[in-house]
Amino acid sequence: MAPLSAYLYLLSGMAVVGAYVGFSKVIVETVPVFLLATIRFGIAVVAMLPWSFPRGGLALAWPLRRTLVAESFFGNFLFSICMLSGVARTSVTAAGLIMSMLPAAVAILSLIALAERVNGRTKVAVLLAVVGVSSLTLGRGGENASSSSALAGNALMVGAVFCEAMYVVIGKQLTSASIGPMQISAWINLVGFVLMLPLGIWQGLSFDFARITPLLWTLIAVYAIAASVLSTWLWLSGLRHVPASKAGVFTTALPITSALVGIVFLGETPTPAHAIAFVCAILGIVLVTRRRD
Repeated sequence: MAPLSAYLYLLSGMAVVGAYVGFSKVIVETVPVFLLATIRFGIAVVAMLPWSFPRGGLALAWPLRRTLVAESFFGNFLFSICMLSGVARTSVTAAGLIMSMLPAAVAILSLIALAERVNGRTKVAVLLAVVGVSSLTLGRGGENASSSSALAGNALMVGAVFCEAMYVVIGKQLTSASIGPMQISAWINLVGFVLMLPLGIWQGLSFDFARITPLLWTLIAVYAIAASVLSTWLWLSGLRHVPASKAGVFTTALPITSALVGIVFLGETPTPAHAIAFVCAILGIVLVTRRRD
């Protein structure tokens, strides 16, 4: 895959994540977090059965199985709990600001876990990503985040940042394996479903499913495919050809896309902070995608 194509895959993958993070706040107002995550993984498992158990079978070595479980545990199970619970408790502004820490978190973990060299341009790109997205989220206004519930939500969003950074770093290790992005996605969703199922059953026993309207079911289905299939496939396809520290810069698409969802679908008003964020994101991506190191 050409570098430009890999960058487009990474950008698209995080843009999908940003879109579903924005829309998930609408869903968690009705559906409890564990139940929603269980439904999400269940839909993904059914959709990806052909890749989970391909014709002729798929033998997985134990080290690869452990890595797949770790990827699902951090990137699916814990991230879903932290992100959905955090979005439900804190303001969109605070959530977006905290998620802007992603590029820096990925760069640091890549340095520690993968011993990747982080060059000067990548460091500047990470700084631009943090400055730009922080400007965006600070300029959006929003709810007062001083309550104890909001503070708990903010802490959960910090956990989501850590989990997503682990997802990027572990995913880089998986891309060197002998299985493709669709197989990786299928297996981590299957593991995520198994991990979440007991909690989902617990919440489902006391939940009135009549509260879920046909429109909300449609939104849940779109959320499940986007979160568990499309975004994972796009991200892992690009990550196979790009160092994790560089790929982390493309996580700027997550909070920026969330802002666009707010503007287009939730009636938020664009501000100069949006322009600053987009300029910083573009400059950061240009720095990372230049061929000369």
